Amino acid sequence: MVVAGGLVIGVLALQGDVREHLYALAEAGVLARPIRRPAELDQIDALVVPGGESTTMSKLAIEFGLLEPIQKMIADGLPAYGSCAGMIMLSGEVLDGRPDQRSFGGIDMTVRRNAFGRQVDSFEASVELEGIEGGAFHAVFIRAPWVERVGEAVRVVGRVTDGPAAGRIVAVRQENLLATAFHPELTGDLRVHQFFVDMVRGVRDDAEG
Repeated sequence: MVVAGGLVIGVLALQGDVREHLYALAEAGVLARPIRRPAELDQIDALVVPGGESTTMSKLAIEFGLLEPIQKMIADGLPAYGSCAGMIMLSGEVLDGRPDQRSFGGIDMTVRRNAFGRQVDSFEASVELEGIEGGAFHAVFIRAPWVERVGEAVRVVGRVTDGPAAGRIVAVRQENLLATAFHPELTGDLRVHQFFVDMVRGVRDDAEG
């Protein structure tokens, strides 16, 4: 759905840093809406799944009746971006999760939950992101996952460049889906959000063309 010629991007608002994503998307020039009910999904062109706690997010998505509708919409081509816990929610396989944990899927990858350690092990690092100009991105990692396996259709967009986790995959893209292990919404740097907005515009233009 397009409102007044612009894009409407929803932010899954069950748990996590919802407000920060809403602000970043608004600064990137789109109408951003919190999504808590299945009926609200009909009002959006794309979805952001925020950072937070992936097991809690999974449980609430089931309780609010959002899990299966979002799974279907993503499978049908809805553009989506996930940061940190959102990356876990967009993955096809999760390691170190709870046995009953569910994801939306969509990206053919295996992620390891809390791979970088617990809250006290949170850190910041520079990450070079393919397709995003302006130099290295100052990335904030909080109880972050990393990607251990990607399928043939998945493009690695970013890796940690130094330190003990050097080489670990922390940003990926598969067609209309984007995911990062870090939190761009906490940095004030809008480049990742603008990249996603441009992705969504491209999808819409292709559909209309």
